[in-house]
Amino acid sequence: MPELTAIRHHLHQHPELGLSELKTSDFVAEKLEAMGYDVTRGLGKTGLVATLRNGTGERSIGIRADMDALPIQEESGAAYASQTPGLMHACGHDGHTTMLLGAAKLLAERRNFDGTIHLIFQPAEENFGGARLMIEDGLFERFPCDAVFALHNDPGLPFGEIYVREGPVMAAVDECRITVNGRGGHGAEPQETADPVVAGASIIMALQTVVSRNLHPVDSAVVTVGAFHAGQASNVIPERAEMLLTIRSFDPDVRDLLEKRLRALVEGQAASYGMSVTIDYERGYEPTVNHGAETDFVREVAARIVGEDKVRDLPRPMMGSEDFAYMLAERPGSYFYLGTRKSDRDPPLHHPRFDFNDDALPIGVSLWVELAEAWLPQ
Repeated sequence: MPELTAIRHHLHQHPELGLSELKTSDFVAEKLEAMGYDVTRGLGKTGLVATLRNGTGERSIGIRADMDALPIQEESGAAYASQTPGLMHACGHDGHTTMLLGAAKLLAERRNFDGTIHLIFQPAEENFGGARLMIEDGLFERFPCDAVFALHNDPGLPFGEIYVREGPVMAAVDECRITVNGRGGHGAEPQETADPVVAGASIIMALQTVVSRNLHPVDSAVVTVGAFHAGQASNVIPERAEMLLTIRSFDPDVRDLLEKRLRALVEGQAASYGMSVTIDYERGYEPTVNHGAETDFVREVAARIVGEDKVRDLPRPMMGSEDFAYMLAERPGSYFYLGTRKSDRDPPLHHPRFDFNDDALPIGVSLWVELAEAWLPQ
């Protein structure tokens, strides 16, 4: 535990954004090479894969941890808080990396498996799709995996409980930038202008009907306007207004319908005010879909570590997104959650005061060791 904590605190103090995890990658690679792993660098720019073989078995397993941080100014007050202004590990990827490093050490020492283990340390989960970049660099051709697994800490779930789910577990995410092109002027003479603020407000309200009046009630989706920028003064009507949206869904047909209806609605609303609109719609991560047999396997292994009473089925998918989806589209596997809640006042993920719960480190290490050894029995 002291070694794990020291590693986690070191990573926490030195956060790096996606595709810039140079020092993090160096640190991880040095640790793994000292343990006897074959380390391959440069997949997805700053990602790496550590390989360990034992026995003559032909089966293989991939276990992934993400390494990147977020552009958030830390407010945790921890003695080991980020030393880089404006960056912090606000999602617990420092904990994910530490748990896999701890498991790597035990797996190398015990050699209680027959086959090949590939430990995947992935960059850029938060924004640049590091999983997809590693795959494009030949991840699974160079490092064949019969199955792949990943976990995420969750401060909203009870400490030490494992949550699994077959099928969709996290949503697809798309982003949209809407620009309403108006005609600015003096705020005292609105009749001489085409006010994009009024049109933008109407668009925002109309967007609330995309899900409620276009989808079947049992289909899950979210359309959220996260930002609305227009003007700088009370007496000036601006030339344009801009909105930023996130769109979440699970079903491909629903995803297509959301984009179609959003475009039609936004263009129609703008036209009704005599204005044009520019819509920049970008498809992001695919939905994260777990495979049945591998999810059952996680459930069985987790029960050995935390007890059957602490392994639960996630009642519904989460609307967050995760680029591990790309790995699950290429190989069977499962993505699951480790509860890390300390109290009811724990800050959520992506919060300036979030800090990974170090007490969860031994649980994560044990899970990965048991999972790998059970998948590759001697």
